[in-house]
Amino acid sequence: MFNRIKSDIESVKSRDPAAKSNAEILFLYPGLKAIRMHRRAAFFHKHGNTFLARWISQRCVRKTGIEIHPAAQIGDNFFIDHGTGVVIGETTIIGDNVTLYQGVTLGGTGKETGKRHPTLGNNIMVGSGAKVLGNITIGNNVKIASGAVVLNDIPDNCTVVGVPGRVVRIDGERPEDLDQIHIPDPVQQEIARLEGEILALREIVEKENK
Repeated sequence: MFNRIKSDIESVKSRDPAAKSNAEILFLYPGLKAIRMHRRAAFFHKHGNTFLARWISQRCVRKTGIEIHPAAQIGDNFFIDHGTGVVIGETTIIGDNVTLYQGVTLGGTGKETGKRHPTLGNNIMVGSGAKVLGNITIGNNVKIASGAVVLNDIPDNCTVVGVPGRVVRIDGERPEDLDQIHIPDPVQQEIARLEGEILALREIVEKENK
């Protein structure tokens, strides 16, 4: 148990420059409190006491503003930054080294039964306010920008922006270590490309008219 708590604290320290001490992280960080409460809820859910499991998860909502269904499966080094408004649905599966910011929803579409929530791979960042909905798979090393709405599978090594979410590949390789703001916008990139072509054509026309 102590090794798990130590690992949780290290995960926060490595990703949040505002963290000042281990005690501050352990006692004051709602994301860490939510993860610890989820583990207790998941234990009871696994052993058939679903009422107590849901009671713990709902108590977690009141204390932290973070709602994680007891049946959700979460890997190691999971980090919720700030956390208010985060919702993680029942059949969600989350891999290792995943970071969620405030307002993120890993939810269903309301039209499905069975596996109806997303599966996230390893090394994923989901920016504030993003929504990942339905029984879809998000590959490894994916960055999802703030406010994006993702409704389809995303392959490895991509960034996703916009509504609906659009994939940005960076030279077919793993994206750089981007934060939730500095993520390229494919629409803006296309506009910049078209502006460059217009300038080039304008120069050609001006030369022909001389």
